[in-house]
Amino acid sequence: MDKLHINSLIENIHKQLLPQIHIESIDPHNPVEVHHLPEPWQLLGQGNYAAVVYHPDYPDRVVKIYAPGRPGFDEELEVYKRLGSHPAFSECLYAQNSFLVLKRLYGTTLYDCMHFGIRIPPRVIRDIDAALDYARDRGLFPHDIHGRNVMMHQGKGLVVDVSDFLHMEGCYKWNHLKIAYYWLYLPIFYPLGIGVPYPVLDIVRKTYRQLSAWRK
Repeated sequence: MDKLHINSLIENIHKQLLPQIHIESIDPHNPVEVHHLPEPWQLLGQGNYAAVVYHPDYPDRVVKIYAPGRPGFDEELEVYKRLGSHPAFSECLYAQNSFLVLKRLYGTTLYDCMHFGIRIPPRVIRDIDAALDYARDRGLFPHDIHGRNVMMHQGKGLVVDVSDFLHMEGCYKWNHLKIAYYWLYLPIFYPLGIGVPYPVLDIVRKTYRQLSAWRK
């Protein structure tokens, strides 16, 4: 995307998106709610602190907007500065006033792969491991890596959410996910290519979160 094109996107963000979007975070443990989004902007994803949207005229770029009162913008910007350019991560192209313009990553989350019965080859897991090692080499602390924060695209692994990579406390979600992958998914679900209903996946996710909170 040339400079003129990205400047046009930034102008659209300031003149149309920011004045009209209505985003709210009610519970920090649940995704934000987007009550209004001006056309033709489209909602791409919702995290606990921010929403990700895109404009169809700029399909390869996304805008991550933090909900009012929620922290994390400055920290995420610092993470992207340290990461630089890496094929498994997005890149920050512009940032101001609690929003970031990012390179769009295409793919399917491992969570959705489980639901739709899309086979996840071992290379995806190895790619994500290598990307997390790359982040550690740059003084970061990969945190909150779970099935909704990593994706697969054309057989390669991608890391979607890096917003918590400055948190120094230990996080074992990715290690636990890998254990489940190698001991349960790979020998049983992978050969069959069967999907898991979202309600079942949500029960597993909520049970894991409760057990993790109990252990603390």
